[in-house]
Amino acid sequence: MACDPKLANRLKRSEGQIRGILKMMEDGKDCREVVTQLMAVRSSIDKVIGLVVTENLKQCMEDKEVDLAGEEMVKALEMIVKTR
Repeated sequence: MACDPKLANRLKRSEGQIRGILKMMEDGKDCREVVTQLMAVRSSIDKVIGLVVTENLKQCMEDKEVDLAGEEMVKALEMIVKTR
C-alpha cells in the first residue's frame, strides 16, 4: 500500500498529540484534560482507518472492474468517513 502524503500528515499529527499527552501526564495535568486529548487522538486515528479502508476498496474495485453497485458502496463509505 502506498502512503498518501495527506494520511502521513494525519498520522504525524496524531503522533505529536500522543507526545503531548505523555508530557501532560508527566506534568500531572488533570485527568479530564488528558482524557479529552486521548479521545481526540482516537478520533483522528479512526478517521485514518476509514480513509485507508476506503482507498483500499477503491483500488480493489478498480483492479477487478467492479460494477456500479460497488462504486455506490465506496461513496457510502466515504460519506461515513467524512461525517465522523
